[in-house]
Amino acid sequence: MSEDDADVFRQHVMGVTPLEQDKHTFKANAKKSAQAKLRQKNAQGDRQAAASFAFSDVYQAHFDETGPLRYCRDDVPTYVLKQLRRGEYAPQWVLDCHGMTREQMKQELLAMLHAANKAHIACVNILHGIGGGVLKHALPNYLVQHPAVRAFHQAPLEYGGHGALLVLLEYSTEQ
Repeated sequence: MSEDDADVFRQHVMGVTPLEQDKHTFKANAKKSAQAKLRQKNAQGDRQAAASFAFSDVYQAHFDETGPLRYCRDDVPTYVLKQLRRGEYAPQWVLDCHGMTREQMKQELLAMLHAANKAHIACVNILHGIGGGVLKHALPNYLVQHPAVRAFHQAPLEYGGHGALLVLLEYSTEQ
């Protein structure tokens, strides 16, 4: 800015008083914050209730022993099993249960199924391993009990083969 421009500016703003800074601070409305806390508490209770599904260790489903491990819910077309076997459903999430106890696997499985439901995940891969077979025999019995599981099939080799299951999920629209 040149000196002439500065003089012109000073002439135009002569006699103008500067504005005072507004120093008012707003306090949060106590009633609204109490309502927000109540909504948050209810939402947390809803999440806990949704994740509180419990698997039974006593339930033993019957699976056909002549082929690979597979299951299809009654309302799901059986060709879905063929699609799972061929790997036409790519898993969006993988749960690796290697080294877990049965109880740890149940908790991780519940958490993953709940999170997958919220994230609208259609297919997951669960690696149970072969080892002593404890998780391999328990996992299908747990999956059959969960309402979100539409079908599962022994995974193709690229997803774990005999040591994994591809699981097709149905997510609820109520969130």
